[in-house]
Amino acid sequence: MSTLEIFLLAVIQGFTEFLPISSSAHLILPSAVLGWQDQGLAFDVAVHVGTLLAVVLYFRKEVGSMAVAWISTITQRNKETESNFDGTLAWWILFATIPAGLFGLLGKDIIEEYLRSALVIAGTTIIFGVLLGFADIKAKQNVSIEKMGFKGAMLIGFAQAIALIPGTSRSGITMTIGLMLGLSRENAARFSFLLSIPAIAMAGSYLTLKLITSADAVDWNAIGLGSVLAFVSAYACIHFFLVLLDKIGMMPFVIYRLVLGFGLLWFVLG
Repeated sequence: MSTLEIFLLAVIQGFTEFLPISSSAHLILPSAVLGWQDQGLAFDVAVHVGTLLAVVLYFRKEVGSMAVAWISTITQRNKETESNFDGTLAWWILFATIPAGLFGLLGKDIIEEYLRSALVIAGTTIIFGVLLGFADIKAKQNVSIEKMGFKGAMLIGFAQAIALIPGTSRSGITMTIGLMLGLSRENAARFSFLLSIPAIAMAGSYLTLKLITSADAVDWNAIGLGSVLAFVSAYACIHFFLVLLDKIGMMPFVIYRLVLGFGLLWFVLG
């Protein structure tokens, strides 16, 4: 990989991982449109590590509180465990991650072989972009995460599993369901970001295992630079997205998805 490719792909991963516009689509597009070679397993691991570190560091207080509370629910040393929502939220996130794990395990071969095409990406980009816009306009946005309940968390978890189809956008579809459940934009985004932690960790672990068992050579310069760039761009993305979300809403991302989707259709079918 050239330095330009490393820079662009790592920054794309960092920015698009948490925006509702599909990181997988934007990483597949350079090879489909520009003819770039696949970035390889090692680089995939690097950018996943960078984005994972970014979201954990940004939400370090929440993650720390949930970890401590979750341990308390197991050890039962905290008499107020039942009233500690941090522990409950941790369990919700863990259970809501299961559908994506199972779907990824059982369907990864089908996804890799049949669904990583520009035409599929165009369709999912448009369809789920329209759904995001509908949710942003119609949703009540007056329900707290606590009131969403376990069923709501699991619905978002199943939506995250669908996002394994390229072009869907993990953050986009989870925020869409969150909005439809009545969460505010900020709460939908926060729950989506917290839910991404075990999901990205699982994906990174799977890719690391494949890398370890692969005979491919490892470009350590690409790994180091890719990790740093993905971390910086992802951290900045999370911060500014949460700051600007209530001001700009979801419509700029909806419009972007529609333009991108129809542009891809024109490119593929034209």
